Amino acid sequence: MEGKTLKGRHVVILGLGRQGSALARFLTERGARVTVSDIQEEAALLDRREELAGLPIDYELGDHPMRLLDEVDLLCLSGGVPLDVPIVVEARARGIPLSNDAQIFLERCPASVIGITGSAGKTTTSALVGEMCRVAGFRTWVGGNIGNPLVSDLPAIRAGDRVVMELSSFQLALMTKSPHVAAVLNIVPNHLDRHGTMANYIEAKRNILANQTRDDVALLGYDDADARALALETPARLYFFSGGAEVEAGAFKTNGELTLRMNGDAREARERVDHEICRVSELQLLGHHNLLNVLAASVLAGLAGVPLEAIREVATTFKGVEHRLEWVRDVMGAHWYDDSIATAPDRTLAALRSFEDPIVLLAGGRDKNLPWEELAAAMLRRVRRLVTFGEAGSMIAELVAKARATGESGSVLEGIQTVDTLEQAVAEAARVVRPGDVVLLSPGGTSFDAFRDFAQRGQRFKELVWDLREGGDSSSRSGDG
Repeated sequence: MEGKTLKGRHVVILGLGRQGSALARFLTERGARVTVSDIQEEAALLDRREELAGLPIDYELGDHPMRLLDEVDLLCLSGGVPLDVPIVVEARARGIPLSNDAQIFLERCPASVIGITGSAGKTTTSALVGEMCRVAGFRTWVGGNIGNPLVSDLPAIRAGDRVVMELSSFQLALMTKSPHVAAVLNIVPNHLDRHGTMANYIEAKRNILANQTRDDVALLGYDDADARALALETPARLYFFSGGAEVEAGAFKTNGELTLRMNGDAREARERVDHEICRVSELQLLGHHNLLNVLAASVLAGLAGVPLEAIREVATTFKGVEHRLEWVRDVMGAHWYDDSIATAPDRTLAALRSFEDPIVLLAGGRDKNLPWEELAAAMLRRVRRLVTFGEAGSMIAELVAKARATGESGSVLEGIQTVDTLEQAVAEAARVVRPGDVVLLSPGGTSFDAFRDFAQRGQRFKELVWDLREGGDSSSRSGDG
C-alpha cells in the first residue's frame, strides 16, 4: 500500500503487543478501518485496550477466525505472529497483501533510514549510532525492534532527521522494502524454533538488502561468513567492518587501534583516507563483540554525516544498553553482571569471552532449538561454577556434563547445579561465589518460560542481586520466578 491512502481501507492487525498497538493507533488516526485480533483473551489485554480507548477499533480476541479475511485490504502481523499460522497461510492463498509496522514506516518515512539487523549486537549498534548522531547535533530517532515502534513517531519526523531502525528477522521475513542504508552485522543460528532452518533464517535477514538499488548503501560484517556472502545479493555501495582484516571501505581494528576508512565502495580500489577512531583500550564496552559493534556504528554514523569527533566521543564514553553485559553491583567480593539479552548460545559464548576472571554462570530459560555444543565446551574452559535454571536447565547441565565426561583438557569447571527458578539460581550463585569472581546472568535461552521478556528477567535478576547481603543471604521479594 505504498503511496496509497489509508483512509477507508480495512486493515486487520494480528497481535495487540507493542507493535500492534502503535500500528492500530497510527492507522486509525489516518482514517483506516482497523480490526485487531489477538489469541489472548480480553482479561490479559486490558492495559493495551486502555491505551487505545476512544479510538474506533474493532477487536477479535481469543482466536484468529478466518472471517477476519473477508473484505480486508491489508493484513498486518506483529512480530510475535509466525508466518505459518493458519490465518496468514490462508491470506497468502487469497492474495491478501501482508505488512507490518516496520514496512508501513519505511514506505512513508520522509527521512533517510539506517536499518540494522543481525543475530547479535543490533540493539547496541543502533543505540551507538543514535547517540553519535545526537552528539553531532542531528535530530535523531531510534526505534523499531529496540523498543519503540517508529511508526508512532512518523508524524513528527522531518526530511533532514536521522532515523536509526533496528529490524528483527521476524519483521524482515515479510518485508518488501529496504532502508537506504542497510547493515547486517552477523548471522549465527538463532530463532530456529520460528524459522525452522538456517536457510530460512538467512533468507529473512537477506530481505533487508533485497530491494536496494545502486543509490543505496550496505554494511556487512566481514568476519562473519554468512553476512559477508550477502555482498553478492545487493547492488548497493558496499562497506565492511572487521575485527581482524583491513577492509577497502568501512572500519577495522589493527594493532590495538580502530580505523575508519570512508572511501566510497569496497568493490572499488581508491586512494585510502584513514582516520583513527580510538585505541581499543579507550573503549568502555566489554568484549570483542562490542568492539565490532563500535566499528559498525562508526561506519553507519560516518555515512549519516557524523563528524569524526562525535564518533570518537561516543566510542570512548558509551557504557552499554540495559541487560547487555550490564554491571549491576559488586557484592560478596564479586562482580555481578546482567546479560539477560543473551537468548541464544552464541550470545552467551560472546559474553564468556569478555571476561578473564573466574565466572559463575547462570544459564537456562527456554531453548529455541539451537546448537549448544560449542557453548558447552566453552563452559568447561571459562566457567568455574555453572548454575542452570528454567525449562532448559537440565538439558544444558546434561550437555556440559557429557562434554566434561569426554575428558577434555583444560577444564576449570568445578561443579554444576540445576535449579528451577531464577531466584534459586541467584541464591545458589551467592552460596558458591568467591571474591574475585564474575557472576554472570547470560542464559542462552529465552525468558518465556517464566517472564514476559528478557527485560523483565534482567530486571528481576538485578532486584535479586541488590537484595544480597555481604554475608551471602538475601531478603526475599515476591516475584514471578
